[in-house]
Amino acid sequence: MECAVLGLVLAGAAHAENIKIGFMVPYSGANADLGAVQDKAIDLYVKLHTKDILPHTVEIIKRDEGPPSGANAKTVATELITRDKVNLLLGVVFSPSAIAMAPVVTQAKVPFIIANAGTAWITMLSPYIVRFSFSMWHDGYAMGSYASDKLKCKTAATAYTDFPPGKDSTEAFKTSFEKAGGKVTDAIPMGNPAQVPDMTPFFQRVKDAKPDCLFVFIPSGSHAAAVVKTYGQLGLRAAGIKLIGPKDVVPDSNLQTMGDVAIGTIVMSSYSNDLDNPANKAFVKAWHEAYGANDYPDFESANAWDAIDAVFHTIKKLNGKFDGDQFVNEIKTWSGNGPRGHVSIDPATRDIVNDEHAMEVIRKLDGKLGTKILGTIKAVKDPCKDLKIGRCGAL
Repeated sequence: MECAVLGLVLAGAAHAENIKIGFMVPYSGANADLGAVQDKAIDLYVKLHTKDILPHTVEIIKRDEGPPSGANAKTVATELITRDKVNLLLGVVFSPSAIAMAPVVTQAKVPFIIANAGTAWITMLSPYIVRFSFSMWHDGYAMGSYASDKLKCKTAATAYTDFPPGKDSTEAFKTSFEKAGGKVTDAIPMGNPAQVPDMTPFFQRVKDAKPDCLFVFIPSGSHAAAVVKTYGQLGLRAAGIKLIGPKDVVPDSNLQTMGDVAIGTIVMSSYSNDLDNPANKAFVKAWHEAYGANDYPDFESANAWDAIDAVFHTIKKLNGKFDGDQFVNEIKTWSGNGPRGHVSIDPATRDIVNDEHAMEVIRKLDGKLGTKILGTIKAVKDPCKDLKIGRCGAL
C-alpha cells in the first residue's frame, strides 16, 4: 500500500543500517477497522521513537493482509520477502493468515512478529514466529474459572465465529469452566469472520435455553457491535444471562458507541484504556493528541505498540545488523513495560506473558463508558502450552 522511510540518517554516520519491516493488516473489506487500530499504533510509535535507533532507520512497507482465509496473506508475505527483501514481518490480525505464512517464513528464515492472531498453537508452526499479542487461552481459560468461582455461573453457552481462534477460545473457556465445576450446555457457531451475521437466531437460542452465562468470541470490530446490540434487543440480561468473553466483545475502540446495553458486560483481557499504569496513561494521552479526543486505542493497539517497541529495542541491541536467527534469539528474551503493564516473552514458547484482568463495563464519572478491574492474575503464560492440550501438547 505504501512505503515510507522513517527516521533520520546522520550525515556521514558509519555502519547505519536501513531495516525493512513488512507490516500486514487488513486495509480493505469488512475487517479494515481491525487493521486501522494496529496501523495507528505503529505510526504513532515510529513517529515518537525513530530517534531511539539512530543512526539506523526503519522502512515500514505496508501491505493488505486481505480477507481471513490466509491465501492472500501467504502471497503478500512471499512478495514482501522475495521482492521487497524485508528483514522481518510484523502485524497480522487473523489466525488463518499466520498459519498460512508459517512455512513461508520458515523457509526464508525471516522473523515474524505477531501483533494479534491468537490461535494457541501458531507459535509452534515456525521457530521464526514470536507473538506479542495473546493466545486465545490467555483470556478464555482465565474467564472459565472466573465465571464459575466469582460470577457463580453453573451453566454456560458459548457462541463463536467459526474459524480457528473462535474454536480455540471456546475450548479454553470450556476446559477451565468445567474443571471448576460448571457445565457448558451449548456451543453455537456464528458464521465466518469475513462478514457480520444476523446474531438474532443464535442469541434467541441462548435465551430459550436460559444458561447462567453466555461466553462469546468474535473478531472484535463490527462483530462486537452486533453482539452487544443483539444481546440488548433480545433482553438477555433481563432474562438473567450474563454476557462474558474476551475484550473483543467490548473493545475500547468501539465502546463509546455501544451505549448503556454494554454496561455490566464482564470480560477478561490484558488491556483497557483505563489500566492505571504510567506507560498506559502516556500511551492514551499521545493517542488522543494524535488522533483526537473521540478516537481510542484498544487491545490490538496495545499489542502492536509492545511489538514494535520490542522490535526497536532488538534492532538497537543488535546494532542494526542481524540474520533471522539472531533476531529471534534476541527478541524472544525481551521484557518491558508498556500499555498493558509489564509484559515479556517466554523463550521456550516464543509467546507472550502478561497479566490478565477481569473487567466490568461501567459508566464513569465523566459520563463515558469504561472498565473497572474486578481481579487480576499476574504473569500468565499460555495455559494451552502449559497444560499440553491438543496441538499444544506437541511442544
